[in-house]
Order: sequence, then C-alpha cells, then structure tokens
Amino acid sequence: MKIAVLHAYPPEPDGLSIQGNLLYHGLKEMGVDVMPSHYSPSFQKQWVYDAFKPDVAIGVGCWTYANDIIISPQNHGITPVPWFVANGWVANYHDMISDLPLVFTTSDWVTETYKRDGVDTKNFITLPIGFDAKEMFPVKKDHPMRTKLREMLGIQPHEKMILTVGGDVTSKGAQEMLQALARVDKEFKDWKYVLKHWDCESAEVHGVEEDALIDRLGLDRGKIQYLSGAFSHDFMNWLIAACDIYAAPSRLEGFGMIQMEAEACGKPVISINVGGPADTIVHEKTGFLAKVESTVELTEEWAYEGMGFEADHKIKFDEPKVFAYRASIDDLAKYTLRLLTDDKLCEEMGKNAHEHAMNNYQYRTVAEKCYKILQEKLGKE
Repeated sequence: MKIAVLHAYPPEPDGLSIQGNLLYHGLKEMGVDVMPSHYSPSFQKQWVYDAFKPDVAIGVGCWTYANDIIISPQNHGITPVPWFVANGWVANYHDMISDLPLVFTTSDWVTETYKRDGVDTKNFITLPIGFDAKEMFPVKKDHPMRTKLREMLGIQPHEKMILTVGGDVTSKGAQEMLQALARVDKEFKDWKYVLKHWDCESAEVHGVEEDALIDRLGLDRGKIQYLSGAFSHDFMNWLIAACDIYAAPSRLEGFGMIQMEAEACGKPVISINVGGPADTIVHEKTGFLAKVESTVELTEEWAYEGMGFEADHKIKFDEPKVFAYRASIDDLAKYTLRLLTDDKLCEEMGKNAHEHAMNNYQYRTVAEKCYKILQEKLGKE
C-alpha cells in the first residue's frame, strides 16, 4: 500500500504540521512506501499524485479542508482518509464525509461532534496524535539549561512555575486559570504564571480581556509573564521542562497535543473533563480534570463561501450547539493548590504522566495503529 500524507509541509511549528509529519516519519520508519505533501494545490502535490501514485491519501485538518484532502484525492482515483480535528461545528460536506470508507479523528469527542452535526460516523475511528520521545522528554530540575531558562523567565529557585501555551491562551483556559490563581494566592504566594501565545489577532483581542481581568482580580503583574512568537518544536520541550505544572483547561479542545507532550515531559497537567483531554489525561493519576462549570451555546451561526457554500448565509440550528466550555474555577483552584503545595504528589503525577505518554502516544505506536486500521478497513496491503 502506497500512502500520501497531506499536511502543512514542509514542517512548521504548529500542531497540524507536527501531527502529519510525525505520522509520515512513523510510517516511513516502518518500511511503508509513503510520501509527504502539502495539502493545498501545488506542483509538488500534483507530482506526488502522478508519479508516486498513492493508493491512499491521509489528510490532516478539519471538514473545511474537504476540497484539498477529500475531493482532490478522489479526483485522482485515490482513496481519501481524512484525519479530522474539530473546529466547533460541521456546516457542510455531510454526505461526502458519511460515504467515506474510513475517517480518523483525534478523539472520541471529535467523533461525537461530527455525529451531533448530522454526519454518519459509522466508519470513524479515533487515532490520537503522537509525539517523538527524542524531542519531548523529562529534564532534571538541576539541568543548567533548565535553570538558565527559568532565570530568564524571572522564576526564582523557590518559586513554582505554571505554564499555558496556545495560539491564544484564553482558548486554552487562561482566563479561568487567572481566576483560580487569585484564590490560590490567598494561601500560596510563591507562584509565577507564564503564558505563551502566537502573534495573532485572536491573541490580541483576548489579551485585552486578560489584561482587564488581571486588574479586576488584583493580581500582582510581576507574577504573570507573556511570551509571544513562534518557537521551534524542540525548544518547546525546554519551555515545558522549565515549568512545574502545565495548565490548560481548554474551552474547546479536539485533542490537546501540547497537554500530551507535557505529560511526555513528566509534568502533571491540569485541564478540563471534556474533549480531547478527557481521553489523554488520567484524572488523579497523570493530572487533574476540572468539571465543566458552564457552556457557551449558539442558536445560529454564519456559513461562508469558503466553507463550500454558494453564498454567505446564516444557519439557524434546530437545537442549540455547544461552542465552548468553561472549567470549574473551584476545581482549578483546588487542584492547582494541591500541586503547588505537595512536591511529592507533583513528582509522582509527573512520573505517571511520562509513563502514560510513552505507553500510548509515541509516534511509532500511532503509525503502527494507523497502518493496521488501513489494512483492516480498506483491504489494502
């Protein structure tokens, strides 16, 4: 079986690119005849189709990528197998997706989202995202490179560092964490909160909200530091290594790759008990999953030409759709305080988290599972 992996390629330091690139390398190391290509139309993609002649094209993205990862391979006689993440709701291509012989999703919750929105998910199978243990690994607390990074971040030796990373950190639950830390601060003072985001419009808009929230909560701004820009994937290991706790009670998370990578780095993770984190984090063993305190529901939403429609229009839902979740502030404060004040618990959870990641999410393990499913479901060798 010859396989093309369609993703953001050459590799970029973002989740979808890393997701596809690690699958490609895992399959290649297994001896599979595999070729990578960017999902968008290009001379290289056409060459992969015409010269390599794959039997299957695994495309990384969400339903809005249908033209590039479903229709494009089909037009060349290639079986498309999308590897879907979620982006809130499925507005189009329902019949096309329902008719596919195989669809991968990054979590059970992603499958449920497609099912909720009218897609027949009988051929959907969950395939988690993998990680490279040579890039994401535990680092000793006294390692000089870790020490220097904490020093550059202004973290004193006696202080505990909490880290959140995202395109914008509010989508990863930063505002809920700020509220939780305002409560934690009444009992434990020696913490610092580092928030890493991309330079993007969403981060800018939410940054204004976060700024106002910090003032309203009366938090010491010296305890909160923002990092922006694109960092290389191998550097992210060191940033995660610098922290004591990784926290991301995400408002909408189809998998939570960096949460899983934090586990691989031996860090306890605080998240939310819905979406991808419910699959990857073992509550009270590798981290904590806060209850859902509230949801954001919409009764209508805009659909655009870029989604495959003839014109922009508004769609009214028969039943309100959940578009975001909010984690329990009480739970976040309780779990954060426990980890900040119990070094033994923090260390034990970190070890459990590393073991959990090594046993379930190494990229070769994911690639082997992927290939086995392709053989069984598509009848290809």
